Amino acid sequence: MDEYAITTLEQLRVIIPEPAQRSLLKEKDRLDEHFRDFIARSPFVLLSSANARGECDVSPKGGPAGFVRVIDDQRLLIPDATGNRRIDSLQNILENPRVGLVFLIPGLGETLRVNGRVELTCDPVLLDGLATGGRPAKLGLVVTVEQAYLHCAKCIMRARLWDPETWQAEEELPSAAEILNDHIGIGDLAASAAALADSYTNRI
Repeated sequence: MDEYAITTLEQLRVIIPEPAQRSLLKEKDRLDEHFRDFIARSPFVLLSSANARGECDVSPKGGPAGFVRVIDDQRLLIPDATGNRRIDSLQNILENPRVGLVFLIPGLGETLRVNGRVELTCDPVLLDGLATGGRPAKLGLVVTVEQAYLHCAKCIMRARLWDPETWQAEEELPSAAEILNDHIGIGDLAASAAALADSYTNRI
């Protein structure tokens, strides 16, 4: 075994001391008015899940600010948008109904972390008024909140995530069309770019 491997909580706490009391007190088991307001302003959330074998997945979800609906102080509803139809996270949820969420608001350093239990629903009453890409939502994820707290801004500050001066020029960014073309083996970069553009234009 690697002599530097950390395998126990005691070893870990030698490196990282116990958290300050305020870090523990900020945790809530429901969505208060501050968390509701945060979710109403967020256009983007990361959803983490794991299957029964512990194999993990993180799925990004996006929409207009407030696309995630707060049902009450214990539950929120995430509309499922049509994507690549792999349904990795949805299959995980069927095996292991626990998820973690991280909500972001552009320009804000703090994020909102929510952990809890989840179930899939096609209840037309719950989904009424929710849309994905301009189309009525057919499926939703109802998350029952067990743990919610504001996460400090340090990681966003370190990354300078919202600072345009750190953003790479568009022509320097990785090419999704080139990556997909090489991975899928289409053999025609122009065709890959056209297919991607069509997907983003007509199947958002």
